[in-house]
Amino acid sequence: MMKIYDKKLAYPYFIWMVLFTVVPLIIVVYYALTDGSGNFTIANLTSVSGYGSVFARSLLLALVATVICLVIAFPVGYFLSRLRVNKQHIMLMLVMLPMWMNFLLRTYAWMGLLSINGPVNAVLGFFGLGPYTMLNTSGAVVLGMVYNYVPYMILPLYTSMTKIDQSLVEAAQDLGASTTQTLFRVLIPMSVPGISTGITMVFVPAVSTFVISRMLGGGSNLMIGDLIEMQFLGNSYNLNVGSAMSLVLMIIVLLCMSFTSSFDEDEMEGVSYENETSAPDAAGLRHPLLLLHVPAHCLYDRVQLQPKQGLRTVHRLYPQVVHQPAP
Repeated sequence: MMKIYDKKLAYPYFIWMVLFTVVPLIIVVYYALTDGSGNFTIANLTSVSGYGSVFARSLLLALVATVICLVIAFPVGYFLSRLRVNKQHIMLMLVMLPMWMNFLLRTYAWMGLLSINGPVNAVLGFFGLGPYTMLNTSGAVVLGMVYNYVPYMILPLYTSMTKIDQSLVEAAQDLGASTTQTLFRVLIPMSVPGISTGITMVFVPAVSTFVISRMLGGGSNLMIGDLIEMQFLGNSYNLNVGSAMSLVLMIIVLLCMSFTSSFDEDEMEGVSYENETSAPDAAGLRHPLLLLHVPAHCLYDRVQLQPKQGLRTVHRLYPQVVHQPAP
């Protein structure tokens, strides 16, 4: 009888990955390193340097959109994670609801909203402002990215924050931490896995998009995706140069992913709980919350800490610690 963890169950996945990921990558690398006659050359890669401004614009706009998505999604994810379960399902459905509509239709809708005679300028005109040219600008491209990709930031943050015990936040407040200290020394460090995943899920499609930049940015805001699309489908039609651009874009994306994953790994190494502590610097007493106001020289006794109630235990055993300044 086949066991549930039999490695043979993964064979269909490996076949799929080889056919639709590995083989296409090999084809892209082949075209990037050859000319029209099939001879080896690096001229395609060197020609990409002529589009440095487009690459820089793509990275900048994608970075701005990712930061805005993070700023918007963090409080939303925390709010969702603190709702009751039945309300969480409703709110998550509302977050995902725009994604049920076609991507192109959503972007077309923003073209109408941001036009000179659109509703946005009409509302501004009611207050004596405008009309403003908002379409075919970099701001419109960033707005389209944020609107289309912010759910991909909310969902991993929500998943990460649901694992944060509310007692940790309460313990930080009991130890005298302000709202800002609780945010930057408790919530954000413990949400790093979700932040890392969200940044990857937003930055990667944002830096390679071509539909949003084509529809909302016009011809004056070309991005990497537009250049690649023109090389394969446009009048340029140069498979070799297009493959070289795709290869450079893949390298950039891999570097960004490795950069964000390094923060995730460092955080996971730093967050570890031990069942027993035998010294003041043991793992249980190195929790970030204890570093808020508890001087290390005040913890003399050996304490048995549990991940969910250890901080409250310390607060009960050492009530004078939170008021005692470090020497």
